[in-house]
Amino acid sequence: MSAAGENIQPTRGELLKLKRRIDLAERGHELLREKRDALITEFFDNLSLLRERREKVDERLENAFEKLVKAKVTIGTLELEEAAEVTKSKLEIDIDSRNIMGVKVPIIEAEGLERKNTERGYSIQQTSSTLDEASKEFEKALRDILELAEAEETVKQLAKNIEKTKRRVNSLEHILIPRLEDNRDYIEMRLEEQERETYFRLKRVKEKME
Repeated sequence: MSAAGENIQPTRGELLKLKRRIDLAERGHELLREKRDALITEFFDNLSLLRERREKVDERLENAFEKLVKAKVTIGTLELEEAAEVTKSKLEIDIDSRNIMGVKVPIIEAEGLERKNTERGYSIQQTSSTLDEASKEFEKALRDILELAEAEETVKQLAKNIEKTKRRVNSLEHILIPRLEDNRDYIEMRLEEQERETYFRLKRVKEKME
């Protein structure tokens, strides 16, 4: 047995400690299995959300570029480039976090993504409503892209934690618990041998005394 090479003392006190360790390991194993299963459920739920958001971004960008082409046809390339120069703005993004089964995942928020026509900087008299529509659609696309980034990072963190939890489950199930059980069996075997030896010694002493 593996215990023979680990200098395990075959005593009842050591046996009791081993049984307690096995009990703790088994309970920890069960809790980790439950956590792993819950994380897998969360992973697939968030994976579905990720796919939905990716499709939404693709559709939004396609629509936005279609509107941009219309605006270019309506007001011309030069006017479009001039409008793009003056409509630049700084974007403030706030990244917070939330907890899913002990896993920190991001919450991404941004202020001032969608603006009114009069807030973009270009002249609404010298441009066209097609530019307003294109601008509005790209602002919505940016919001959707941030939501997509949030979903991608969430799935990534969940997948990483699932793998980590699986390794811990496997380590308990295939390494630690079997080793502890081997040590327990070894001590029980040695204690049984000692009891038999003690019994036969006492029997011989009794026979001699008789």
